[in-house]
Amino acid sequence: MSQQPVPSAKPARGPQPRRQPPGARRPLRERLAHPRLTPPTFTPPTRKALGWTGAILAIIAIAITVLVLIWDWNWFRGPLERVASGRLHREVTIAGDLNADVWSWRPSATVDGVSIANPSWAGTGRMGAIDRLHVRVRLVPLLWGKVDIRVLAVDGPNFSLLADSKGRKNWDFSDGRVKEPMNLPPIQRFVIRDGKLKYLDARRDLRFAGTINAREKLGADNRGFELIGQGTINGAPFKAEVVGGPLLNIDRDKPYPFDVDLRAGQTYITARGAVPKPFDMGRFYMNATARGPDMAQLFPLTGVALPNTPPYSLRGRLSREGLVWKIDNLGGRVGDSDLSGDVSVDTGRERPFLKANLTSQSLDWDDLGALFGAAPKAGPGETLSPEQAAIAKKMVAQQRLLPDAPLDVSRIRAMDADVTYSARSIRDTPVKLNSASVRVRLDDGMLRAQPLKLELPRGEVAGYVNLDARKAVPVTDLDLRMTNARIEQIIPMQFNGSSPLTGSLVGRAKLTGTGDSVHKAFASADGEVMLVAPGGEIREAFAELMGVNIVKGLGLLNKTDTTPIRCAVANFQTKGGVMTASNIVFDTGPVLVTGKGTVNLGSERMNLQLRGHDKKFRLVRVLVPITAKGPLMAPKLGVEPGAALAQGGAAVTMGALLTPLAAILPFIDAGLAKDANCAALLAEAQTQGAPVNSAPKPLTAKR
Repeated sequence: MSQQPVPSAKPARGPQPRRQPPGARRPLRERLAHPRLTPPTFTPPTRKALGWTGAILAIIAIAITVLVLIWDWNWFRGPLERVASGRLHREVTIAGDLNADVWSWRPSATVDGVSIANPSWAGTGRMGAIDRLHVRVRLVPLLWGKVDIRVLAVDGPNFSLLADSKGRKNWDFSDGRVKEPMNLPPIQRFVIRDGKLKYLDARRDLRFAGTINAREKLGADNRGFELIGQGTINGAPFKAEVVGGPLLNIDRDKPYPFDVDLRAGQTYITARGAVPKPFDMGRFYMNATARGPDMAQLFPLTGVALPNTPPYSLRGRLSREGLVWKIDNLGGRVGDSDLSGDVSVDTGRERPFLKANLTSQSLDWDDLGALFGAAPKAGPGETLSPEQAAIAKKMVAQQRLLPDAPLDVSRIRAMDADVTYSARSIRDTPVKLNSASVRVRLDDGMLRAQPLKLELPRGEVAGYVNLDARKAVPVTDLDLRMTNARIEQIIPMQFNGSSPLTGSLVGRAKLTGTGDSVHKAFASADGEVMLVAPGGEIREAFAELMGVNIVKGLGLLNKTDTTPIRCAVANFQTKGGVMTASNIVFDTGPVLVTGKGTVNLGSERMNLQLRGHDKKFRLVRVLVPITAKGPLMAPKLGVEPGAALAQGGAAVTMGALLTPLAAILPFIDAGLAKDANCAALLAEAQTQGAPVNSAPKPLTAKR
């Protein structure tokens, strides 16, 4: 029999649980029924627990109440003093109360009796004090790290600022680091009451005492900012007045205007300007005018070592961008010369750095004398100060050509500079000049004027002048070369309407001297000075007179016949300020002239002798040389006294007819001399110490 399958058992009747699809969440009831998910049973707190909680809250409330009742902000006075002292690198004390209101959208604080001590090098006194300082700020910007000052009121500030001879400043809190200028946050209302300021600068010899006020009131009594005071600069009276606009409701995006009026002796400075963003003292501009007797007197006010000048009147736009000061569109006059250009001073370096590009369309030559301690010419139409007039009078009385005014080397060491200057035209020169240019660089006490160029009508003088002020005694070194010049332009002698001497001329001056004035530097100079005329022409009359042919020379005075200049050489070896010429040679067609002598730059006196050697036999022969003696400013021509004076009858007659030079020329020794060309003369001069081989080479040879 086949086996039948056993039928499956039927499921029991009754409600069956609903099958959930995979991943479905169970109902909340089932989940709560799980033993580990069942919430704990809530048990009400006991009376003991409630008692402790109430006690703790009561203690906290009592503590807050007591703290509010006994709170004193002066508890923070000590920590605040220590923080301020550390930031300013000197002791800061708070002798009065410290109060604050922090439960406000505009919190405020008031500090009374603030005192700031001097640094140790400035003595035991205090740098400044403030009777009361009150500040109120906005809270919301403060939460975002921004400071928006609604009120800043300073009552009774009293500061004594000091800068010593070493350049240290008692208000310098930078601890030797260079910092950007002060830039305060926005201040809606700035009040200063009864402020006092004293300032002493030993290096600039500047003393000042003034008052500061900014009494802000709505209405007619709103006077704005005022700084007014007086003092002395180099012993001369000094007054200052700085007036600004109202400091009430200042708009950060609108410029803040101010006016400046400074008077120091005969120096006057006026300006009208603005701060583009109020309270950012690192940026401002002003249109300024300045006039005075000498630009060097601006040093106490500017801290920039400017050269001595004749009286000046200048204008320009002065601005400040961080640590850089600029003068744009500078224009005006210095002495009888115009001056224009741009100037900037960078104060962010170890020493202030002056950079300038200056131009004169027309330069009066004697205005340059003030740069070296001399004075411009005195007379009608000349501009000079009373002090410079006294210097000029003294130099004339002493018959001095080289100024002896001492150079203040401390000012040269205090700054660096790079200045270019050009004069498009020059007038009133001892030797005709067309133009001039120079670049002056000053680096750590080393001043270099290179390249220096003076343009002649034909040819030029070029080279350099160095002044080493790094040493205890300044050292001056110059090397100037004259090329392609003309005798008739360097020696503008006229005879019967024309020049008796014409031809090319070259030369070189190479000297080194020590001293803090021009006179002292030349009085101690070592080196050489050389002049060479490699060719040209001379009026035959002058040549014959140098050959002591009196009769023929007189007969040719009204004629224009010329004779060649074969060569002329003058070499001065210089030692200790004494220029010694052992070989002066002047060779013409009929005459060879030789000479020697000295020029003492210390006493500023010369003693030169010239003797003529006739190339043809002459009937007249006098053995007395021509001399040039006396001060450099007014040398006198004469003859060496001696027995030959008895033979001077012819010269007496000539003196009534000829120029003084022509009257002296016949006394030159007559004799026979060999013809000499320039190469031979230069070779002879070289044997006497002149380091040249030919005429043009002295100017092209390397140092």
